[in-house]
Amino acid sequence: ITIRLGYADIILKKCPKCKGTKAYTVSEKCEHCKSTPKPLRRISFVDAPGHESLMATMLSGSAIMDAALIIISANEKCPQPQTQEHVMAMNIMGIENVIIVQNKIDVVSEKETLENYKDIKKFLKDTKYKDAPIIPISAQQGINIDFLIEAIEKYFPTPKRNDKKDPLFFVARSFDINKPGTEIKDLNGGVLGGTLKQGKLKEGDEVEIRPGRAVEQRNQIIWNPINTKIIGLASGNISAKEILPGGSSAIMTLLDPSIVKSDRLTGTVVGRSGKLPKVWMDITLEIHLLDRVVGTEKELDVKPIKMNETLMLNVNSTASVGVVYELKKGTIKCKLKLPVCVEAGSRITISRRISNRFRLIGYGILKE
Repeated sequence: ITIRLGYADIILKKCPKCKGTKAYTVSEKCEHCKSTPKPLRRISFVDAPGHESLMATMLSGSAIMDAALIIISANEKCPQPQTQEHVMAMNIMGIENVIIVQNKIDVVSEKETLENYKDIKKFLKDTKYKDAPIIPISAQQGINIDFLIEAIEKYFPTPKRNDKKDPLFFVARSFDINKPGTEIKDLNGGVLGGTLKQGKLKEGDEVEIRPGRAVEQRNQIIWNPINTKIIGLASGNISAKEILPGGSSAIMTLLDPSIVKSDRLTGTVVGRSGKLPKVWMDITLEIHLLDRVVGTEKELDVKPIKMNETLMLNVNSTASVGVVYELKKGTIKCKLKLPVCVEAGSRITISRRISNRFRLIGYGILKE
């Protein structure tokens, strides 16, 4: 099970000689005429786990997605609880561009594939994704991958980015890339992986990381911003002097590797010193609850949020537990276990513990 978000980059290509769907490929050579395909664009995949107990990871990933492929197995009943939850989460987070990928058509009959297709259409008919294309494939056998690439090119336009704003880099992973036993003089600084939401970052930039590190002072936990310098950048697997918004990127820093190892800085935000959003320990949310709990086998109504209730709140690329300490009509106040760096007005998903799992019950708008 993928407990952490996974990343992969791929270059979509098109053969200059072949016509129609069969021209689309990701291979070095065209499978049909052996010509060298021309690159179309590089895309980054955020592998958000489908397992229902890992929804917080998926919700964290949804904040840095431009579009989504919903993978549905043709040999399983549709919808699975986690599929329902993913679709609702994408709706809440404002993801508009979606393609349904009906996988494993090689392990079922044509009749079963068509029945599964009908189940998918029935599941989606009351959602805003009711007209989303459904592409039957076999990832294992490489069947219809060209049709999927064509659909990505058609239905997933490259979003317009704003590189003039102050940079905001959402950290989804953080790494110590040094091998055990490396000499101190040969150590590399910590690496931050994630995506640049806006602005641009360049090699040599001095940056700030918020909320930063927790330190204990007079029996209290204080969060101090971290300042460091960018000494290297990569976009996908390619070294770069600067990065622009879109796709997965990595920032090599001068940070002590112990600070970043094992995803210790996941959920933080990188930007210019003094230009990052506010760090919150207490938040006020204008709440919007769903009518039904998403992802449970039985239909359950969403009951009002209670005083002292513990909620899972997903903010940008992080998740924090919040305890409700004030209730008013349409709003709640929560004290967070972990601070978050986020702009007022942001949309935050709300999950409640039901049968020992956190289930999506709605979203909130962060108020000043």
